[in-house]
Amino acid sequence: MMEDRKDGGFDGGAGEPDSDDAFAPGAERQSGSDVDGEDFATADGQVADLERRLADQQDRYLRLAAEYENYRKRTLRERTESHSRGQAELLKQLLDPLDDLSRFAHVDPNTVDAGTIVQGAEMVEKKLMKLFSGAGLEVVDPVNQTFDPTLHEAVATEAALSPEDDHVVARVYQVGYLFNGQLLRPARVVVKQWNG
Repeated sequence: MMEDRKDGGFDGGAGEPDSDDAFAPGAERQSGSDVDGEDFATADGQVADLERRLADQQDRYLRLAAEYENYRKRTLRERTESHSRGQAELLKQLLDPLDDLSRFAHVDPNTVDAGTIVQGAEMVEKKLMKLFSGAGLEVVDPVNQTFDPTLHEAVATEAALSPEDDHVVARVYQVGYLFNGQLLRPARVVVKQWNG
């Protein structure tokens, strides 16, 4: 129901463009354009924020990639230096036995008997084996032990005298070596075989 004005007419101000009525045609257009402008401003702000965040993430990625590359190069260099230091330390320990061997290699055979040379060579061998065993080297010399294909290489067989001697090492042609549990060279052996 429409209200009458005091002058008896209808309210003609409703729906006019400068009225405060939200349903007025002019007000509707003006309000719609303000909302669209705010949406564009908000969208522009969000895009700028996303671009800034993307740039930050790209910067972090590039820094992380550079740090990883530096880490990789540093660890490779440290590994190489460590390997060289280990070799230098081993060679340093080998110098004394090498000096001893050099002394025996340059003696005049006419002035020294063969027994002295053999005794000197045995001392050098003992010194070397002590040094190597201290570094983690183990000799694989399996005479009279059961043949183990993970540590031994059979180069020949010979007949066993009893079934208990089947697959037992009879002789060692060349000893093998383990270094800290890793096989460096298998022992080359002759294995007994029962043909009963």
